[in-house]
Amino acid sequence: MALSQVRETDGTTTTTTAISASVHSDLDLNRASLRRRSLSDSSAERRSQTLEGINVIHQIVPEQFPHVYDLRFAHRPSIPAHRRIKESPLSSNNIFQESHAGLFNLCIVVLISVNGRLIIENLMKYGWLIEYGFWLSPKSLRDWSLFICCLSLAVFPLASFVVEKLAQKKYIPEPVVVLLHVTITSAAVLYPVLVILRCYFAFLVGVTLMLFACIVWLKLVSYAHTNYDMRAIARSIEKGEAIPNSLNIQFQCSVSLKSLAYFMVAPTLCYQPSYPRTPYVRKGWVFRQLIKLIIFTGVMGFMIEQYSYPIVQNSEHPLKGNLLYALERVLKLSLPNLYVWLCMFYCFFHLWLNILAELLRFGDREFYKEWWNAKTVEEYWRMWNMPVHKWMVRHVYFPCLRNGIPKVVAILIVFLVSAVFHELCIAVPCHVFKLWAFIGIMIQPPLVWITNHLHQKSKNSRLGNMTFWFIFSIVGQPMCVLLYYHDLMNRKKGN
Repeated sequence: MALSQVRETDGTTTTTTAISASVHSDLDLNRASLRRRSLSDSSAERRSQTLEGINVIHQIVPEQFPHVYDLRFAHRPSIPAHRRIKESPLSSNNIFQESHAGLFNLCIVVLISVNGRLIIENLMKYGWLIEYGFWLSPKSLRDWSLFICCLSLAVFPLASFVVEKLAQKKYIPEPVVVLLHVTITSAAVLYPVLVILRCYFAFLVGVTLMLFACIVWLKLVSYAHTNYDMRAIARSIEKGEAIPNSLNIQFQCSVSLKSLAYFMVAPTLCYQPSYPRTPYVRKGWVFRQLIKLIIFTGVMGFMIEQYSYPIVQNSEHPLKGNLLYALERVLKLSLPNLYVWLCMFYCFFHLWLNILAELLRFGDREFYKEWWNAKTVEEYWRMWNMPVHKWMVRHVYFPCLRNGIPKVVAILIVFLVSAVFHELCIAVPCHVFKLWAFIGIMIQPPLVWITNHLHQKSKNSRLGNMTFWFIFSIVGQPMCVLLYYHDLMNRKKGN
């Protein structure tokens, strides 16, 4: 090997080894690998201070073969391929620590493909099945009693306001106030029931009217109960009784028609004199949500008419026909029913309530929680409908506990109230009183106990979540749909 003298930047001279043999010689393997490693790991600053011998290498190896060293010295057979303990990505210890975005995307693609095929198959087999008579009848829209009933519901909040004004000025005693409120709230829900039973309404119109009447009832109960409680606290303050810090707020029993009017249209069922408000209305955001609401409402109607209705039509009464055939119809109906239910939830609880809150600048928009992650039936009922949950806790559950009612009985009373209103909203528009919705809700307390017990024993959140989805989406809701449909058809045949 020859030696050559190289001048450094500071003017001094050093000697270094120059390569005269071929770069591919095995004798220079170690030396070349060291030089290659120094080239790949050095930064720009260190590269300016390297030895001149490395520049000699770059002069020997052409630039058009930069991969020679990678192929020559990377992944040598002598280098170990297994260096540490590793788990498989789908192992039980590693499955929830890895990202499965690709599999999630695959599920979406498969879901779209399968349902696209079902849409094509359904259209080829049945054609266009959408009819509006069952949902929206022109006759029911022209019926004057519908509009009179809707307009007359505004009388009941005004009556409650007058009663509260009289109570504020102490013109009437508290027992009379309570009696008047009971009369007003009862009339607010019984009057639409009588109108629907007396007159013909399409199903969608009847359900809408009953939901509106039930909402008015819940709001009026909250309005009366809250004002009654504020008067009780005000009397305690006047007597000099100790009030907890949590209740030490401005309880000025000033009954305002403006606050009542805002409460009646606000997306909440719990009355209070003032609410958290946002500073302004986002008009562009409201427009986008309205477009989504129209689209998903159309999708929901399409799924009902094109998929659910043919399945229900070709079924038998689940409690009177063949058991296996009824089970097959329930399972077949479960998929479109699940899609419809999810669309309904998204349209009402997310889109419509948020649109209403934005227009009214209503700040508290926790209309639901992550109920889809519920591990028990109890968690589901606590999270999926927050306006009703807050109303039940505030005006039913805790008042029962404060009056010495045991916790188990208080829970049963809560489900009893819920069962009555579920039955009203479904049975009255269908003119069928078989108590299927009532029974379905009253079954929930045993299911709450069973799912809580399973969750405590197994300590497996996935098992509890799958049990919840199976009970509600695969069995419960399709069964109720079949029961009410066949009872409705039997009633029409009888008439």
